[in-house]
Amino acid sequence: MRARPASAGPTASQAEAIAKIAPARAAAFEILTLVGAGKGHSDELLHSPRTEDLSLEDRNLATALVMGVLRWQIALDARLSKLLARPDQKLVEPVALALRMGAFQLLHMDRIPAHAVLNESVEICRAAGQPHAAGMVNAVLRKLAAEKFRSSKQDDSKPSSQNRVVRQAVRGVPSIESMAAFAERLGHPLWLVERWVAAYGREAALAICEYGQHEPAASRLFVAVNGEGTPQMDDGSRLVAEIAAAAMPSVAGRAARVWDCCAAPGGKTLMLATRLAGTEILATDVSAKRLAQMAARLRRFAFAERVQCAAMDASAAGETLEDQRKVQLEVEPETKFDLILCDVPCSGTGTLARNPEIRHRLRVEELTRQSVRQRAILRGALRRLAPGGRLVYSTCSLEPEENERVVEGVLPEAGVRRISVGPLIARLAEAGVLKQEISERLIDSAVFDGALRTLPGMHGCDGFFAVALERA
Repeated sequence: MRARPASAGPTASQAEAIAKIAPARAAAFEILTLVGAGKGHSDELLHSPRTEDLSLEDRNLATALVMGVLRWQIALDARLSKLLARPDQKLVEPVALALRMGAFQLLHMDRIPAHAVLNESVEICRAAGQPHAAGMVNAVLRKLAAEKFRSSKQDDSKPSSQNRVVRQAVRGVPSIESMAAFAERLGHPLWLVERWVAAYGREAALAICEYGQHEPAASRLFVAVNGEGTPQMDDGSRLVAEIAAAAMPSVAGRAARVWDCCAAPGGKTLMLATRLAGTEILATDVSAKRLAQMAARLRRFAFAERVQCAAMDASAAGETLEDQRKVQLEVEPETKFDLILCDVPCSGTGTLARNPEIRHRLRVEELTRQSVRQRAILRGALRRLAPGGRLVYSTCSLEPEENERVVEGVLPEAGVRRISVGPLIARLAEAGVLKQEISERLIDSAVFDGALRTLPGMHGCDGFFAVALERA
């Protein structure tokens, strides 16, 4: 082995390398490492002790790096692979992550100088115990920076109309661009894109992918934005909760009973408590940890004082007493509810802008597993639905297996009928909750066979499915 030349200077230790990395990048690298290993969710980790000591500016940078790298990972890997000596080379995760972070900053964060990106990407490699890869990381990112510089110069040298044509060519023209090309360009797995094209069409699939690459916009659907006495939540979640509240049937001679059967983290529960003042609401979740966190959240709102929290597996509702004890059911088995919100756990493919790591973790076979669980929950919830009562089944998934097919699989045996969500949405506009033009647009383009189906990039919010059922 050749001796390392003295002119190269001493090898930096990991401790020295760590000291050279900005706190925001160090935090982002740690969080991305944990997310990649399946040891945490990006949003939770970004609000954990790993970032609490950072300045506001550094927290913002760490958040931008984590969410940006996760959103663009597929596109970044494709771009970087072409710059490797062997394009099919499998990189160890710390090296791949250092390259992704560097590439994201070079391509998507114009205010960060290229030299800072290169220097800290190299130090991240060394700090991660991969000093042998530092030279490769430096060389690849230099090539990428040079490519970006040449591209910007070429654009600047062309007339503005020609620039527009060049930019369109770089982005890809939807009418001629293959699914594989736009899936890669927009950082989404091809198998998901193929499903969306088949289910919703090419234009919608493009809009879904484009929406998934940016931080979701502020509220656009509602007359009163979150705040002003309402809990903080995204537009899609709020729309489902508002529809559920609007579905409340009239009850004579007794207090109405409401059950949010998969309630954590509690945003929809809070919205129900806001709209259905004075109603007794039961909020349950199968996870004791999530239930405790939800209960703590609810205690911060005076209007939620009538919400009762209980540990419960909704799929076991109405089973024998022995089975109820097994799942620590804390509700009387004969209790029937006038309104049930059944917002079931799902793949979350309608929320990839907020939860970008889902696209890297999800596998097609998981959709079948999810649907089995969802049918069990819906059956359990329907066993507790009172005569004349209504149930809203919802997910934040775009996948038919978790939505229409779940309802179709349970409905024939359940003794309930579907009612259209269209009039419920119209009622929200009449009450001054939803903007009139938004209500009309949703009824016209997002209600099919009486069910709500919002698509990211098409309806101004995340992707949600909701169907309303009524017992005679």
